[in-house]
Amino acid sequence: MPDRGGGPTGPRIRVGRPSRRARTLLMTLGVLAVLAMAFVMFAGFWTDWLWYRSVKYSSVFTTTLWTKIGLFAVFGLLMAAAVGVNIWLAHRLRPPLSAMSMEQQSLDRYRMGLAPYKKWVLIAVTALVGLIAGASAAGQWRTWLLWINGTQFGQTDPEFGLDVAFYAFDLPWYRFLLGFGFAAVVVSLIAAALVHYLYGGLRLTSPGARATAAATGHLSVLLGVFVTLKAVAYWLDRYGLAVKSSDFKATGNWTGLRFVDANAYLPAKTILFCIAVICAVLFFATLWRRTWQLPVIGFGLMVLSAILIGGLYPAIVQKFQVQPNEQAKEAPYIKKNIEATRKAYAIDGAKVTDYKGAGDNGDTAKLRKDADTAASYRLLDPNVVSPTFRQLQQERKYYQFPQTLDVDRYNGQDTVIGLRELDLKGIPKRNWINDHFYYTHGYGAVSAKGTSVNADNEGGPEFTESGLPSSGVLSEKTKYEQRIYYGEKTEQYSIVGGPQQELDYEKNGEPTKTTSYKGNSGVSLSNPFNRAAYAVTMSEPQILYSGAIGDGSRILYNRTPKQRVEAVAPWLTIDGDAYPAIIGDRIQWIVDAYTTTNGYPYASRTVLGDTTTDSLTTNQRAVVAQQNQVNYIRNSVKATVDAYDGSVKLYEWDEKDPVLKTWKKAFPGTVEDKSKIPALLKEHLRYPQDMFKVQRELLTRYHVTEPKQFYSGSDAWQVPDDPTTTAKGAVPPYYLSLKMPGDEEQNFSLTTTFTPNGRPNLGGFMAVDADAASPSYGTIRLLRVTGDVLGPQQVQNRLSTNPDVTEFVRNTKGANSDIEYGNLLTIPLNDGFLYVTPVYAQGNNAQYPLLKKVGVSYGKETVFKDSLAEALNAVFGEKGAETPPDKGDGTTKPPAAGTDLQKAITDATAAYEEGQKALQKTPQDWVAYGKAQEKLQEALVRAADAQKAAPPAKQDPKAPADPKAPADPKAPADPKDPPKSD
Repeated sequence: MPDRGGGPTGPRIRVGRPSRRARTLLMTLGVLAVLAMAFVMFAGFWTDWLWYRSVKYSSVFTTTLWTKIGLFAVFGLLMAAAVGVNIWLAHRLRPPLSAMSMEQQSLDRYRMGLAPYKKWVLIAVTALVGLIAGASAAGQWRTWLLWINGTQFGQTDPEFGLDVAFYAFDLPWYRFLLGFGFAAVVVSLIAAALVHYLYGGLRLTSPGARATAAATGHLSVLLGVFVTLKAVAYWLDRYGLAVKSSDFKATGNWTGLRFVDANAYLPAKTILFCIAVICAVLFFATLWRRTWQLPVIGFGLMVLSAILIGGLYPAIVQKFQVQPNEQAKEAPYIKKNIEATRKAYAIDGAKVTDYKGAGDNGDTAKLRKDADTAASYRLLDPNVVSPTFRQLQQERKYYQFPQTLDVDRYNGQDTVIGLRELDLKGIPKRNWINDHFYYTHGYGAVSAKGTSVNADNEGGPEFTESGLPSSGVLSEKTKYEQRIYYGEKTEQYSIVGGPQQELDYEKNGEPTKTTSYKGNSGVSLSNPFNRAAYAVTMSEPQILYSGAIGDGSRILYNRTPKQRVEAVAPWLTIDGDAYPAIIGDRIQWIVDAYTTTNGYPYASRTVLGDTTTDSLTTNQRAVVAQQNQVNYIRNSVKATVDAYDGSVKLYEWDEKDPVLKTWKKAFPGTVEDKSKIPALLKEHLRYPQDMFKVQRELLTRYHVTEPKQFYSGSDAWQVPDDPTTTAKGAVPPYYLSLKMPGDEEQNFSLTTTFTPNGRPNLGGFMAVDADAASPSYGTIRLLRVTGDVLGPQQVQNRLSTNPDVTEFVRNTKGANSDIEYGNLLTIPLNDGFLYVTPVYAQGNNAQYPLLKKVGVSYGKETVFKDSLAEALNAVFGEKGAETPPDKGDGTTKPPAAGTDLQKAITDATAAYEEGQKALQKTPQDWVAYGKAQEKLQEALVRAADAQKAAPPAKQDPKAPADPKAPADPKAPADPKDPPKSD
């Protein structure tokens, strides 16, 4: 072969060491890189600490941090020690001489290569398993805090007689310890077996014994510990049956013991526990007997027993004892499940009454009178009118309202309210300064009466608080702080309070108002270290060197109410809908929060994310945050977030909840007593929607308390789909002031309907007293419908096919407009149900819908009129009475005396004026003018007919005398023709 150079006779290339300067530079760069990485890792920790300190909940941060560190250290060291000791012991018990075989000769190379690094390999392996185990244990900080601070429920399970706290707080921790023990033993066993094999203690192909006595004893002890842990697992599994989930075909999701569990699995687990203990003793006995024969036999017996006793025997019991008479066998356990589920979801106090539902059409005058006081009919649908709020009150493109507005009460009036929050997408020019320094906050609340519309605005909201700055009934008593720095739509960070001025608001004809934040929230950026930390955390290097940041600058982030409450109380589950309220001189966001567990024995589980979904949650509002399965829930905490300074307050609401008591022990001082809730705040607290939706979902099955009926499913219900929208989803619950049967006064309530499974007719009606100031707050009233009553979808279908509706739709479509149905309200009335739905019209060129019609249905009657008063008159058969004027609150004034002629003249006058208003618009509204002329002609015909049947009455001077004459000399006789010009 030719010489390619570089060999003994070829040229040599000297590779010199780097110069001292190069080595110093490389070392410096390396140190800087390590410091940079360390700072990046530290920045997140430091900014979290600063944030918690700024909201005055630093104890939450420190308690959580030290708990995680403690668990990480303890269980990381335990795992490292267990694995390290067994590796060291296996090495210590290695045979002095290896057998002369090909297997051992090949292992000699590995032993020789490993020899210089044995200490470092041991440290590396133990450190790795310790870090993994420690990180896993740190994630169990909630389980640890619940166990160490657990509070008794004062309720016992019906099978073992143990307090519910054992299943909710103790059993999860014991299971974690058991799982950790299994992991430690398995990893130690694998590591010890590898070391024994490497050093000749175990032999696979070598002649002679397969294992030395030392290796046999060591591994048998580890297997004995493993089987001992298995025995403990069998014993805990006995209690786990009380919280075990299974699919029971008769009822669907099931939690707790059934007949086969109590009579087959439970004794089987006890027997397997005893067998496992004996098997473990046999493994430990190997230390003296030095043989695997008995342990292997014992282990085989345990496996066989697990198959026969733990698997085959329960299957035989289920097949031959339960299935032939399942209803009778399962009845006692179904009863336990019903009682536990109703307690766990706080539906055991629901008052269920039978309700005819078909209605009484006998005394129509009494029905009409009772309808006035049955409810405050909320005609303003908070899901429909948000575009109207935006169009009429947004004022600037960089403001926004939520897609679904909120319902509250002010001065006893049901009110629809929304905040004018900042919308960065509407900023005229997007850049870093504008996004984070200049446009920093929204401005003002806007509210409208929920029970009426503005006649001058042709069906628009009747605002009670409006304008920029906002003014009205909400601000007449106190000038509340209108700047909104924290809101549901405010997700970006802002830097305020420094040399850069902020936009306050702009008003036409006035100079632009600017401001500088004066609140105490946020974290100071005056410190260069803080600026560097936030530059890393926010991935924005300009924070470090921007001249817009100076003395007094503060960074605001985590600005949604949900984010702030979740951060300061990570042990709470947050309701999907925070709502604003003007309380004193501040706007406060009110957030409902829940304590939950999945360890309530016998109570069926539900998935919160699925249960709280309805037709409004699709891309419009967040469902409850926690998506795991739970079988116990309480609205234990009411939280507030100040819209200006972001301050968070947590108030105890359910004083009897043991889960909340446990968390209060773990985080003392974070939750204030219920007595500390301000009176002004309590006026605006309400029953939470997500809690209500969970309860109504459970009540579809658990309104039945008899095991036989529950098993058959003959009276099972379902939550109907929302009939007023094409979006898929359950009908949302509605806040509404109404009178339930037997009540003397209206109560602010949260309501929903049920239909029987697979059928569209009405099966039940549910209402809960939602007024926190009411002594009956939280009382669930359930009307079980006994008659054949139309359900929401049937009523909506009847309304949609009503001739008046089809004509209205045809005319509206012809005018290049669309219609939209508002919330279908269901109100109990005199053994029947009154359905009310507002109908909105929106032109294709318009930006918002206006209330134009009201549909009402009662019994077999369905009507479609211009106003609620007219619709109520019509549905109760008072067609001959003069239509009383609507007061705007869902009730009507008593009808005034008068003849049919006077009624016709009044209608003609109204139609005439309606036509004149249509002509005065710019541009002129010919569709409205044509409809007014049709009404005028109809009224004049009625007037002519009335004149034939009665003496002539004095005619209104504003109305034309001749029924055949046009309404105005300038107006054409045919409404399709344009008016003559002057």
